[in-house]
Amino acid sequence: MEIQWIILIILVVVVLGGAAALVYVGIRNPGKDDGDMLQRRLEEFSMKGEVVDLEKIEMSQPFAQRILLPAARKLGDIAARFTPQNALNSTAKKLELAGTPAQLDPTTFLALQFIVAAVFGGVVFLVLTIAKWDIAMILLLALVFTLLGFFFPQLWLSGRIQARQKEVRKAMPDALDLLTICVEAGLGFDAAMAKVSEKWDNELSMAFARVIQEVQLGKVRREGLRDMADRIGIPEMTSFVAAIIQSEQLGVSMAKVLRIQSEQMRVKRRQHAEEEAHKAPIKMLIPMGLLIFPSLMIILLTPAALTLMQSQLGKFLGL
Repeated sequence: MEIQWIILIILVVVVLGGAAALVYVGIRNPGKDDGDMLQRRLEEFSMKGEVVDLEKIEMSQPFAQRILLPAARKLGDIAARFTPQNALNSTAKKLELAGTPAQLDPTTFLALQFIVAAVFGGVVFLVLTIAKWDIAMILLLALVFTLLGFFFPQLWLSGRIQARQKEVRKAMPDALDLLTICVEAGLGFDAAMAKVSEKWDNELSMAFARVIQEVQLGKVRREGLRDMADRIGIPEMTSFVAAIIQSEQLGVSMAKVLRIQSEQMRVKRRQHAEEEAHKAPIKMLIPMGLLIFPSLMIILLTPAALTLMQSQLGKFLGL
């Protein structure tokens, strides 16, 4: 019996370790300067002056780039054929709001959902089968964990969206201060955005950098700003973009508008912090009710219970 439990623990560790490695490879977020792996390899060989062999360059890529990601995309393409277009559009919108982590597209993300669901359900089925549970209970729990695994990437994506929006909301007042200083110093709005993108390395600076690149490629600035607001999805950015576009159309001083927007953003950030502080006592109820209060009850009532057991009343009650 002990040998079976040892084998069971080893299998669980191996399967969970492999699953964690696959999920990490699938959702890890490369740096913004990574670029195309194959293109970078090609440039490295060109700089060295070596004869370019595409097969050699492709084999020099990591295993995840050569095998895992193409397989995931193929699985995603198959699953996308049976997925409604509205669901794919919703996933694409969520990936855009999350900043396109790991350069995921909707089909690859859909494949990741099926992979995680299969891993969760397979691990539970394997563990419970080795433990010799009832087959009906095994199938029920495997189905439940399969559904949990399918929706787990969606929960992860929602967390990424909230974290990105929180980071942008936190960085906006300081960024607007810098924009105001640059515009008052005589720079144009595009040059001021370039200064912000050079000053910091966060989600807001990358959003400004993308707007600058789009404008340089020929997109109208107001369209680029509207697209940036849609990609971030917070009311503060939408109101900021609307104010900038309106000031540009009406000929109002850009520096004055930026200063007003900066003050408003600081007020909103303070209000948001106060709101989070007011939510803290409610959020503390769950850990206090589940962890702190039971421990206090044990500490306070154990001496009284021992005294009661040693008293005459305890002997009478048979304690």
